Amino acid sequence: MAEAVRMGRMTDTMEEGFLAEVSMKVGDKVKAGDTLAEIETDKATLPLESYFNGVVLFVAAKKGDTLKIGDLIAIIGKEGEDYSALLNVAKAETAKPQTDTTAPAAKEEVKQVEVAEKKEEVVPATEVVPATGDRLKASPLARMIAKDKGIDLNRVKGSGEEGRIVKRDLEQQAASVAPVPQFTGKEGQRDVRVSQMRKAIAKRLSESKNSAPHFYLTYDINMDAAVAMRTQLNAIWPAKVSFNDFVIKAVALALRQNPNVNCSWLGDTIRYYDHIHIGMAVAVEDGLLVPVIKFADGKSIQQISVEAKAFAEKATSKKLMPQDMEGNTFTISNLGMFGVDEFTAIINPPDACILAVGGISQEPGVVNGEIKVVNKMKVTMSCDHRVVDGVSGSKFLQSLKKILEEPLRLLL
Repeated sequence: MAEAVRMGRMTDTMEEGFLAEVSMKVGDKVKAGDTLAEIETDKATLPLESYFNGVVLFVAAKKGDTLKIGDLIAIIGKEGEDYSALLNVAKAETAKPQTDTTAPAAKEEVKQVEVAEKKEEVVPATEVVPATGDRLKASPLARMIAKDKGIDLNRVKGSGEEGRIVKRDLEQQAASVAPVPQFTGKEGQRDVRVSQMRKAIAKRLSESKNSAPHFYLTYDINMDAAVAMRTQLNAIWPAKVSFNDFVIKAVALALRQNPNVNCSWLGDTIRYYDHIHIGMAVAVEDGLLVPVIKFADGKSIQQISVEAKAFAEKATSKKLMPQDMEGNTFTISNLGMFGVDEFTAIINPPDACILAVGGISQEPGVVNGEIKVVNKMKVTMSCDHRVVDGVSGSKFLQSLKKILEEPLRLLL
């Protein structure tokens, strides 16, 4: 009896398939498991296999066709067999939409298709050579499933032609193993109103990123001496100082040595500042605030430390005043305390630069010609290329590196 080969649902979300390749032609002898075509689905390109033994009597589709589920691809039967009934059914289905009043012959055909789709999706026979030296027959689909699920094909008994291992054999093998508990999750989401602070941050930084041509310079700084000095200072000073206090003071001194970096782009003019006001980014619940330590180059590390702590407390308690966040000429963003090694930051207008400070980590380094474990800190400066060029930025970072690696300069 002639049988119809139709487009089946090869993935759970598939609605149609694209014939990437057609491997059959009228007159070809095929058997169950032979590849008839390659179908490109929404997830992968998969082989379309014959469920039947016989001769290809009719080919309804060609390479490059896009077929819907149930569309006729080919008819297989005995040589010389009359297949007109199946062809008429396919033509009738194409001519009018599917309804509940399908002709009995069509219903019978659909039933046959459904049965066929439940059968094994056989792929052409492929021989696998087991360790014993005997040739083990398994379809590529079966071999792929076995590989994905870690099933040893040597332990599977094939039920296909001539003992070939096919998909249903692996399904039976998997069914015999204790099922793995399934996890069922629950999807969820929530929409949160954008706070005014977050709107302001988004607007300000979007304008900065889109208008200022950013470029980035990264330096490694040996913090061994700074670590040692901080330990000594905190042992004798009542107010504890942080590495961020060291960085603020060092940046202020480096800006005094490199005034070309302490500036703003104003369009028709470039403004160079004689004073040094350092903005320090502070993370709060709704976003980021940047209080400003003014005249930082003239203040001691202790004074900077006290002022920075007060600003941080006011920021988290939402007590910062507008004047506390005005006048910055350079900004520092430090994420080292959160375990971040290195990052880049968006310039905080009207500044021309912002310094992103990473954490201090112990890494191999060369000291006096010897490899030792050293405390390293990475800093990356984002520069507005309209006003600061690579040489100016590099000279600033060289000064910063020298100051932090010889931290006694911070006490002068």
